[in-house]
Amino acid sequence: MISRFANFLLLRAAKFHHRLAIVMLNPYYFYKLSKTWVTLMLNRIVLPTLLVLCSHFSVAQTDDEQVLAQAAASTEQSANIGYIVDNLFIYMHSGPGKNYRILGSVDAGTPVTITSEIQEEFIQILDDKGRETWVEAKFVSTQPGLKQQLQQANETLKNSQIEVDTLRDELPLLQQANNDLLADNQRLQQSIDELQTSLNEQRQASTNKKQKEQHLMLTYGGAIALAGLLFGVILTLLLSRRKRYDGW
Repeated sequence: MISRFANFLLLRAAKFHHRLAIVMLNPYYFYKLSKTWVTLMLNRIVLPTLLVLCSHFSVAQTDDEQVLAQAAASTEQSANIGYIVDNLFIYMHSGPGKNYRILGSVDAGTPVTITSEIQEEFIQILDDKGRETWVEAKFVSTQPGLKQQLQQANETLKNSQIEVDTLRDELPLLQQANNDLLADNQRLQQSIDELQTSLNEQRQASTNKKQKEQHLMLTYGGAIALAGLLFGVILTLLLSRRKRYDGW
């Protein structure tokens, strides 16, 4: 049974190789096979790769557009910020003119958002309560009023006071650290002076020792020379007396 199955597989493989050889030798079949293979490669590899790249570039472009849009919106919003000038209050109207219905009032120094151009000396604003109304354009300024300037000055003063308090709290610690450093410096200077004194004493002791050794060597040399001289004189006298006795 196994041998029959093996023979069947060998026969199928031989037929497949035979067909493949025929296809490779026949230009028509070779062209058709190449076209099929190229189409398969395009569908399975090239097209998915292109889709991934296109989606990546699309996402990157969308992110850039969102960033630019946010920056433009922020710039436009900051450009449309206005402030009510420093009067007690002004009336708000439902349209660009005093003949329109009064909707209320807005206090001086209130920050508002300018939503339209000037029409008949009136300008449309959006106040801090979200009300969209019209007020006289001469009462709207792009510069902060005295109220906002005072608030900013108070905020700056508060921050400065916090910094001063922080530095004041740190001052004793810094002074203590400075005193510790000065004490360490004095101790180090004292140690340096002591080491310098010890070094000078050692140098002086070494110099004295060398001088003492030199004097001792000179003394020994002089004594040896004197002893040799005396020995020579005595030896000469002894020899001369011996010769004299021998002559007699």
